[in-house]
Amino acid sequence: MADYAEGRLGEAVRPGARPIAKRIIALFVASLRGGGAPRQTVTLANAFAARGHVVHLVVIQPKGSLQRAVSPRVRLVRLESWLLRLPLVRSIRRLQVVASVPALIGYLRVERPDVLLAAASHVHRAAVWARLLARTDTRLVLRASNHLSGSAWNTKRWPRPLLPVFARLCYPWADGVIAISDGIARDLSRVTGIPCERIAVIPNPVVTPELEEKARASLDHPWYRPGQPPVVLGVGRLATAKDFPTLLCAFARLRARRLIRLIILGEGKRRRALTALAKQLGIADDCELPGWVDNPCPYMAHSAVFVLSSAWEGLPGALIEAMACGCPVVSTDCPSGPAEILEGGVYGPLVPVGDAAALAKAIESVLGSPPERERLRARARYYSADRAAEQYLEVLLGVAGTPPSHELAAGAVWPKLGGSPTGNATSVRPQPGARVGVLCSW
Repeated sequence: MADYAEGRLGEAVRPGARPIAKRIIALFVASLRGGGAPRQTVTLANAFAARGHVVHLVVIQPKGSLQRAVSPRVRLVRLESWLLRLPLVRSIRRLQVVASVPALIGYLRVERPDVLLAAASHVHRAAVWARLLARTDTRLVLRASNHLSGSAWNTKRWPRPLLPVFARLCYPWADGVIAISDGIARDLSRVTGIPCERIAVIPNPVVTPELEEKARASLDHPWYRPGQPPVVLGVGRLATAKDFPTLLCAFARLRARRLIRLIILGEGKRRRALTALAKQLGIADDCELPGWVDNPCPYMAHSAVFVLSSAWEGLPGALIEAMACGCPVVSTDCPSGPAEILEGGVYGPLVPVGDAAALAKAIESVLGSPPERERLRARARYYSADRAAEQYLEVLLGVAGTPPSHELAAGAVWPKLGGSPTGNATSVRPQPGARVGVLCSW
């Protein structure tokens, strides 16, 4: 068992030691396989590091499409233990998160970061337990990215019906809570009893210079060649929350009146059901589900309209990305986020959830009279990564002990919420049964 961890540039860092006059900001997420929360977490980590902070990106599964996006300035920490190597655990994400707790405890005891941001809802409980059992002075901030009531009440899949119970037990132990939208904050307050003024609302870091560059990439798809019919675009996991069946039904109504095509980018468990529905509706020849793509921005930049058909959301990044690419948008008025992004319909129509007829009418309206694309881009810049990073640092460093220089727009105040106690691979076993692997990406 090693009694030290090798840090950046190979210097020995003994358990409990830290660089003088430097703060460590740790961000915890399950994997780098893609998706909204991991992508936004990498964006934040890179932005913090670019501002000169010591940043650790703590993950259970470091391999994935986002690994190459991690800045060389960010230290990538992989959590490892014998539990995480069990075949059953490796095959189920929820079990991986639970099994990561001993390794996370070891990381907190060895590195002793000033603040730990649990950056996705599914890792919150693991972060709370690890901080409690580690008994370090690391402050804990939970980032709420899912609409809790929507996730719990619209599915019976275990353990989502119990999410409100877990939240009531979990959130009071945090030193701070960040919600990604006003709707998330209101719902979280209603479920957990935490006053809204103690929840900071910080929108996702979506718009980056890299996104604008990606939008200019070439797109080699026959449906986007000159003279082809307009393309309607949907992007997201093929899951219940995205309600793509309503989009298919709306598209079928439009296709009966005009020549038009539909592309849905994403992958998930509902693929077979969506493919069957497209055949049943008679639109299979004009509807394509290519699966996951690393860069959806060229599709957004060249589509006639982007449609968000979700039943519930947190703050839909794909909607913001589409606007940043200059694509006209239509969205359901689902909880929560779209109404905030579109300012009640100023930047694109909002329609009731599950109403295929209203969705078809809104899409047709936008096709007939599209908005000015630069106006959409200007609105999307409100959700810039730079703006979000500054607001996050106000909260994280304030929680870590430095009072914020000014109060956040959401009125966040940070007294303790609950009764919590105060490239090169190396590894360390700081405590029996736990190992923290450090992957240095520089």
